[in-house]
Amino acid sequence: MIVRQLVGSKCFDRLFNQRTNSKNFSSFQYELKQLDQIPQANAFSINSSMLMCIHRNLWFEALEIFRKQLQLGFPPHFSEESVAVALKACRGDSNIGSQIHGFSICYGFTAYLSVSNSLMSMYSKSGQFDNALDIFDKLKNPDIVSWNTVISGILNSKEAFSFALQMNINGVIFDAVTYTTLLAFCSSYEEFLFGLQLHSLIAKQGLDCEVYVGNALITMYSRLNRLGEATKLFDTMPTRDLVSWNSIISGYSQEGIYGFEAILCFLEMLKEGMKPDHVSLSSTVSACGHERNLRLGRQIHNLVIKTGYESHISTSNILISMYSKCEVKEDANLVFKCMKDRNVVSWTTMISMNEEDSLSLFNKMRLDEVYPNDVTFVGLIHNISFHNLIKEGAMIHCFCLKTSFSSESNVANSLITMYAKFNSMRDSRWVFDELNSREIISWNALISGYSQNGLYKEAIETFLLAIKESKPNEFTFGSILSGIAAAESISLRYGQNCHSHLLKVGLNNEPILSGALLDMYAKRGSISESRRVFEETFEKSQVTWTAMISAYARHGDYESVMGFFREMESEGVDLDSITFLSVLASCGRKGMVDMGHRIFDSMVKDHKIEPSQEHFSCVVDMLGRAGRVKEAEEFLGRIPGGPGLSTLQSLLGACRIYGEVEIGERVAEALMKMEPSESGSYVLMSNLYAERGEWQKAAKLRKGMRERRVKKEVGFSWADVGGVEGSLCLHGFSSDDMSHPQTEEIYRMAKWLGLEMIFREIEHSSI
Repeated sequence: MIVRQLVGSKCFDRLFNQRTNSKNFSSFQYELKQLDQIPQANAFSINSSMLMCIHRNLWFEALEIFRKQLQLGFPPHFSEESVAVALKACRGDSNIGSQIHGFSICYGFTAYLSVSNSLMSMYSKSGQFDNALDIFDKLKNPDIVSWNTVISGILNSKEAFSFALQMNINGVIFDAVTYTTLLAFCSSYEEFLFGLQLHSLIAKQGLDCEVYVGNALITMYSRLNRLGEATKLFDTMPTRDLVSWNSIISGYSQEGIYGFEAILCFLEMLKEGMKPDHVSLSSTVSACGHERNLRLGRQIHNLVIKTGYESHISTSNILISMYSKCEVKEDANLVFKCMKDRNVVSWTTMISMNEEDSLSLFNKMRLDEVYPNDVTFVGLIHNISFHNLIKEGAMIHCFCLKTSFSSESNVANSLITMYAKFNSMRDSRWVFDELNSREIISWNALISGYSQNGLYKEAIETFLLAIKESKPNEFTFGSILSGIAAAESISLRYGQNCHSHLLKVGLNNEPILSGALLDMYAKRGSISESRRVFEETFEKSQVTWTAMISAYARHGDYESVMGFFREMESEGVDLDSITFLSVLASCGRKGMVDMGHRIFDSMVKDHKIEPSQEHFSCVVDMLGRAGRVKEAEEFLGRIPGGPGLSTLQSLLGACRIYGEVEIGERVAEALMKMEPSESGSYVLMSNLYAERGEWQKAAKLRKGMRERRVKKEVGFSWADVGGVEGSLCLHGFSSDDMSHPQTEEIYRMAKWLGLEMIFREIEHSSI
């Protein structure tokens, strides 16, 4: 009955006809003819013909031979090897495989271990692992192939390791296939510890000289960024195949910072006469992208075309990425257009690369019937945020909700960041609250969003919740420290608490966090704490030095700024644009115009740093403070993109100090056009007129302020109210402020302190 099912199977016929191409069919017909000419086909001739087809990837032709022999009647010499080979030809197709399984049961072939092993392999490949395990459990004496077949079908690393331990308990000695299969599961740190034990066993058994075992070890070490061990293994291999070279090249390439080593390794492979495949080429192209080596990338692209691998989607995707990283979008677009088939990676790379056309590409991707993944939405949302497309952002959010992509943590984090950039923290919070599980990245996105939008109290409250639920990282502390630094109304005690927590988790030596701590203490007026953090920093990076210089510049300590600047130069630390900006600002506040000019010229000529608008503004401020107002006005014309608000306000302040009415009028006019509701320009110009005795012009300006409803911004001072449990904010007050509930006591104390100061001054002068 089973034989008749196999012989007359429509499923078999359909699959065979679909997958037999015309080019190979004539050759296949010849093999069949040769087999037919044998008077009585024996097991050897049947098996040889089937294996020949399998070796030439003619899988269904091999099955056709098997079926044809059944049509001729059950051959007397039909062996268990024939059934095992037929099962191998199924390639995980359970429709045919299950029929052969039934045939094997009827004719007793399941008693043969080779057939059972082939059945387990077939079911494992078809995703029916439970069936494979049932067959294994019924085996009386499974051999090493049986055990290896089951391990190769397991998808979970813990189950694979557990099965391997059971195998060891049963006294089965691992072979090269066992080790190779198990090493493929060692992809995390915990699994890597098991991999190290496997490596020891491999060395004891002398299997490390086996090429494919060595390849598996190199892959394991490379995957876990242990490239030193991977390179040592590669260098000591007695023989290397293409997989060996691909493993080490891929290891160097995937790390990102070893692109140069990957390229050298690829060139060495070519010198040894090894012919590259799409894996070698893709890894090397990726390394060229990391190194921004466009010239070599184009040469590898030519080699890809010559070897015919441009039809591989993965290779073309890497080429697009390489050209994108090298900022040659035209070539990236050309590679994309020439692709016959495109997958989600192709479209996602193009969407991430083309910021302005990302929405258009996303729609084309859907028309091309390619379904997006979470990475697609991350790139798309980033571009929408960058261009401030609020309406489009809401539409994509709706699309994510409908397709359930909003439950993916990386997509949700992108949405939180997007709404924060849109100044819509309510929506950011809503996305955050809808998350089923919150990783520290999600907390960081929300904290950063609150800080960027000036909601410092909410940022600190979120931070306090985050450290209870998750382990904070350097980005968590970086976001909250920058928020506390900018928040005049938040108590410095919370910055000190963050510092303490940072010390507890051992992140105090991170260069970025050291810089953030320095900056926070300096902005909040505690320069001594900034200096202490600097002295305690183990490795002082460019960021740390620059933060310290900026701190002293902010506090007007010119001597300390120049001392640190010279020490930084002598230590050989690279100077960047921010370093020079702080030094120029300090020169301006001290009135060191000549030194400021020398610093500016050195930045441009010696350090090849292109001056930005901020650098030009510092020079204008420096000239204005020194009374060289006309020279400062002339310097305005050199500022790229024109002077900014702060630059003009600074120059107007200088005009007031030095009585330059004409220049002041021109600057004030520019300021009022730029920011008509900004009170500072009106007040400064009014005071300038008043000091010159031009009361009518001063009154006219004040009247203009009232007509335009421009209100003078009230200056606030802040006091840290100690002893108030749980108080986040400082108490803010202005001149003649009567809003505090203890106003009478405060004014009484202020009066008493004033009298005490007068008394002590008199007492001191009489001595």
